[in-house]
Amino acid sequence: MKVVTSLLAIAVALALQTTLASLVIRGTAALDLVLIVVVYLALISGPVTGLLLGSAAGLVQDALSSGVIGIGGLAKTVVGFMAGLLGTQFIVTAPLSRFVVFLLATVLHASVFMGLYTLLGLRQFDDPWASVLTQAVGNGFLGVVGAQVVELLPGLRDRRKARRMTRH
Repeated sequence: MKVVTSLLAIAVALALQTTLASLVIRGTAALDLVLIVVVYLALISGPVTGLLLGSAAGLVQDALSSGVIGIGGLAKTVVGFMAGLLGTQFIVTAPLSRFVVFLLATVLHASVFMGLYTLLGLRQFDDPWASVLTQAVGNGFLGVVGAQVVELLPGLRDRRKARRMTRH
């Protein structure tokens, strides 16, 4: 069940990301919804899950984009593994610590992604760090809010069910 839910979450993020692809700031997407989902799932599930989900999500995202297939997949694989490793080594449940993880994950993803493109001589990036930092802050904020909402939903459903039972 967890596998199906994780894959569904990534599919929804991919659909939203491709639909909202027009939101671009200086050539960089304003938010990377797929990265946010991969990092969150890696934090709660561990490094192996983060690695596998990052690889799958990155490769599908590469296939849907016009870039080289594999570079985004490798970047999300590294980020998923590292986020999962952080989630197993440290308690990353407070909003501030999660914000820092999402922020660092975005910077790491951009570094690997742009580094590979530059290393292979496929593309040059002219001072991308302002847009990367903007994306990192946006991903951090949305990641924290999204995590809080996802973690509140089961409790909300249980509380609503309990209220109905006490009325009858």
